[in-house]
Amino acid sequence: MAPLARAQKPGKRVLGVLNPHPKPMPEQEARMPYNARFKQLGWIVGENLVIERPEHPDREAALPAMAEELVRKRVDAILAIGPEAAVAAARATTKIPIVFWGAPYPVEQGLIESFARPDRNVTGVAFFTGPEITAKVLEILREVAPGISRVAAMVTPSASSTVQGGKFDVLAQLGDAARGLGFDFRVHLITKAEDLEGLLAAILDSGARAMVAYGTTTTFRLRHRIAEFASRKRLLCASTQAAFAQAGAVFSYGANTIRTVLQSLEYVDKVLRGADPAELAVERPANYELVVNLGAAKKLELAIPQAVLLRADRVIE
Repeated sequence: MAPLARAQKPGKRVLGVLNPHPKPMPEQEARMPYNARFKQLGWIVGENLVIERPEHPDREAALPAMAEELVRKRVDAILAIGPEAAVAAARATTKIPIVFWGAPYPVEQGLIESFARPDRNVTGVAFFTGPEITAKVLEILREVAPGISRVAAMVTPSASSTVQGGKFDVLAQLGDAARGLGFDFRVHLITKAEDLEGLLAAILDSGARAMVAYGTTTTFRLRHRIAEFASRKRLLCASTQAAFAQAGAVFSYGANTIRTVLQSLEYVDKVLRGADPAELAVERPANYELVVNLGAAKKLELAIPQAVLLRADRVIE
């Protein structure tokens, strides 16, 4: 049965933020659009809103412990950034409202019953919406480099963990999409930063001429090293996150990160005011964007087709 909506408490509300990424420097945080959006929604940090954000040296491994800490502090809601954080929060509590951002497969991961009616204490904004987004990256890759047949995929297993303790088999979905486009597709798993050098060497040894880095907490942190390796070894690098194209990948296609985070703040506002997350339909990203890095393509002596450039939302020179 869905939990009952909670009545709004007087005075300050407490939002727990479960984030595997390090806290930004004050000057960086001041430039981010999220505080401005909170103010537009009527929430002023220090006045009617308190932010609880646990810190730990190994943030990814400590997500379960940090989630438990937020539960002990009896926060009014939890904003979970990324799939690992969303799963950790959902395992820690079935009562405190949870708003997730960036979970790629919320139904398959056991976070919600359905997009239309979560029927649990969890709601939010998904990052992917199914195999069509996975396939889209590969479709663009086929347009950009029609002669490439062998492609390596970089995947973080923890990003597909489920609340129940298993893993959603995203690898089969990736393989089906790739084979449908005629690619020889090899999946390479990365669980921590220390694995990167060995993984990159394995990709090179496999004979791949392109690699797709699927955006996760781990790959995001390593994006500059991944893009630099690809450029140095003359591998076409693509991703589902625009940050990779900005770091030197040839192109990216995926949800607009900032806009989806801002979408999730609308849900934070609603649950802090007493809405029942079980009845708040999970939203899909409002915008997907294609970002092309012409400089990275030129280093590979790769000419980006005009049809791709015309569809691009951003072109990095």
